[in-house]
Amino acid sequence: MEYKEYGHWSENGREYVITERKTPRHWYNYYFNDTYNAFSSQIGFGEGFCQDELGRRVPLVSDRCLYVCDKENNLWHTATGLPMSAKYDAYECRHGLGYSTIVCEKNGIRSEYTLFVPAVGDCEVWIVKLTNLRRTKARLSVVAFADTKVDGAYIPQGYNSFALDYDGDIGAIALLKQGEKFRDASDWYEYMTCGEEVSGYDCRRNAFIGVYGSKEAPEAFEEVVGCKNSAACTEKICFALESECELPAGESKTVSFRLGHAKTKEEIALLRQRTNAEAVTTELEELKALRLKEIGGVTVETPDEKLNLAFNGFYKYAADMGSRWARVRHNGYRDIASDTECYGSFNPEGAWERFKRLLTYQYSNGYCPRTFIDGAIRPNNFSDCAVWITFTAYALVMELGKKELLDEEVAFNDGTNATVFEHLRRAVEYLYNFQGLHGLIKIWGGDWNDGMNRAGLEGKGVSVWLSIAWVRANRMLMELADYAGRPDILPTHREMDADMREKIEEFGWDGKYYITAINDKGEKIGSKECKEGKMYLNPQLWAIFSEIAPREKLLEIMQEVDEYLETPLGTLVNRPAYTKYDPYVGNLTRQPAGTLINEAVYLHPMAWKLAAECILKRHERLQLTLEKILPWDNSYAPTCGEPYILYNFYHGEQTGYRYATPGQSWRTATTQWVVKSIICFVFGLKPTLEGLRIDPCLPPKWKECSIKKKFRGVTYDIHYHNVGEIKKILADGKEIEGDLLPMGETGSTVSVDVYL
Repeated sequence: MEYKEYGHWSENGREYVITERKTPRHWYNYYFNDTYNAFSSQIGFGEGFCQDELGRRVPLVSDRCLYVCDKENNLWHTATGLPMSAKYDAYECRHGLGYSTIVCEKNGIRSEYTLFVPAVGDCEVWIVKLTNLRRTKARLSVVAFADTKVDGAYIPQGYNSFALDYDGDIGAIALLKQGEKFRDASDWYEYMTCGEEVSGYDCRRNAFIGVYGSKEAPEAFEEVVGCKNSAACTEKICFALESECELPAGESKTVSFRLGHAKTKEEIALLRQRTNAEAVTTELEELKALRLKEIGGVTVETPDEKLNLAFNGFYKYAADMGSRWARVRHNGYRDIASDTECYGSFNPEGAWERFKRLLTYQYSNGYCPRTFIDGAIRPNNFSDCAVWITFTAYALVMELGKKELLDEEVAFNDGTNATVFEHLRRAVEYLYNFQGLHGLIKIWGGDWNDGMNRAGLEGKGVSVWLSIAWVRANRMLMELADYAGRPDILPTHREMDADMREKIEEFGWDGKYYITAINDKGEKIGSKECKEGKMYLNPQLWAIFSEIAPREKLLEIMQEVDEYLETPLGTLVNRPAYTKYDPYVGNLTRQPAGTLINEAVYLHPMAWKLAAECILKRHERLQLTLEKILPWDNSYAPTCGEPYILYNFYHGEQTGYRYATPGQSWRTATTQWVVKSIICFVFGLKPTLEGLRIDPCLPPKWKECSIKKKFRGVTYDIHYHNVGEIKKILADGKEIEGDLLPMGETGSTVSVDVYL
């Protein structure tokens, strides 16, 4: 089955150009800085919110739309291509790195609507360029509309206590919020302003949208084809601003809007001055340059041109977002840590600063919470979060090669300070001492598997997967301890290592593979003894990462994975599916078979599997796994979805009509871990204290490929020839001994040829 792309990549690969409005579902792009996050689809649907340091959120935009109004002919249409039944003379949506532009032509008017979030600030910006394609002048207006939940969800006849009107003194709609803590204030404003003269406004949703209207057909346009200058008093509010212009034939006009959060009206007035066309265009160009700089540390060239385009742009951009916003819906601690590790594979300097911020949410006893949201740090009964900070710190220290990083002082969430190394030591030791049945690490309310949330609530159940992952974290800590001049902890941690390995083998080994957990009742989960959920993928992969068994045993385990978990669609996260709720496993047993983490092809573990296959040098299996992850390769199953991003899972065959369709995009670690796996394992670039080592495992189809990576101030331009084991490595034309690449001078480029 041929994969339909509904568009194409731009010539430079920095944009995906959607040429059909009706894609199979909304195809999103995300825009963000450290305090504001927004997303929008190819027809403009999406949200926007700002957040403070403790995860308090202001849901500023719940939906948005832009309208182009012909004041002389009483005609109007949207600048986003809605409604879908309407005919447009031209349409395209260009999703870029940090912005999207929707271009529409209708009724002789061309509109180019660009949405972006500036590099700094609690706001989003809309730029609308109108061009008159007619032979006569046109009297037009553009109306920007934002629905909002800042005053609660819209409920007809619902109770609302706010009043809102347009403030001509500052040229904005500004809603005063009082008595709700956000950052260091309890009073602030949510606003919309326009960089041009405002000719109309609406603050009352039922005046603009109407009681029976919708954003695709606002009732206000039935009367005035524009705004009605409505105030709101104890009714649901909205933000709508209108700006008129006269356009001679062939000429253009740009109108800009800014929506956001501000402390004072004076601040809003200043922001309005920065919302003119010239200022916001400068903001956009600065943002584009920044995003390219942030993801510029690595580029790849493979025989798969679509992979090159996706990887070199959106895949790395998604890793950037994840390291700031995790899964967006909440600030997942493990998610931010793991995504920051992936981000560090091409921007370690930026990743380190984000990592230190994450450490400030850790408890001083070493425990790490599940999330920080709604003004509180929330444990949520998860036991695994502490293990991820060691993985991240280790990866970043290896990338940067700076011992002093481990000595930097960072606060815990109680305000006490400790070195980064001390944060890691406490995390590793906390987990080791958090023991349940058989001395393995407690699962409590879930490990990586969020759906296994009832296996250990009584405090006895344990996670074999987490115990395996702990071995890896402890090994990394010991290496960092030796590097940081802390040999005093090594004897104790070697004893811990030997102890945990012995327990894993005695109580976690199932004869041919590792089980995943033991619940409070002492029942195994992920064992051949189980009727459902006999085998889980993750413990097998992490046994490879943690090196808890000889290579021969690990290869035998992966053969079991091949035989039992591999399907035409991809590798299953577990099997067989749960068909009834098990209160001693958790919510994953409520999920329909073939979805999410109940016998589905969950792509995050498959991205880990890429790395595992490389470690074991299973070249053919590596190629198979990668091809099944990527949506445009339909050799094995008719997958479909956005070509520029990856998803959390593919629906299994039990789901019928949904078979092979993707789950959610963006809000998953799949993309981030594909990036890291390709850089560090497929191309085999291994940062070590000594420098950059190279140990590739290439797919057999990649006869020629290359990667360019910046490492400690040096650019390595590496070309691979043929496929197999390393025969020789040339650096600047000279053969080198071993696999450690020579360190050039800061700012230099080292040209490397790897012959396989």
